[in-house]
Amino acid sequence: MKEISVTELKRRMDAGDDVQVIDIRERNEYDYCNIGVQNIPMGELMTNLDQVAQDKDVVLHCKTGGRSSSMVQALMARGYNNVINLTGGIYAWSDEIDSSIPKY
Repeated sequence: MKEISVTELKRRMDAGDDVQVIDIRERNEYDYCNIGVQNIPMGELMTNLDQVAQDKDVVLHCKTGGRSSSMVQALMARGYNNVINLTGGIYAWSDEIDSSIPKY
């Protein structure tokens, strides 16, 4: 399974790389704090595969990386070779990129 650090993801986002980032946390978690990316809750992801790009890197993230890791593996089993787990999730983003993102 491919993984990416928050530092590397931030660098790629700032550079304007063509990467899709999907926050798979529940809507109430996303509403509480987010990094301004698409939200498709974990329980809805497999029924919304038309929203998951196949022609560029897709980074999944959650709170700490566990749920997104599971979903990366599920998508890989479906033939998605472009999916990447964000190591540490939004907690790592708060710790390393933007401390104004609250932890919960």
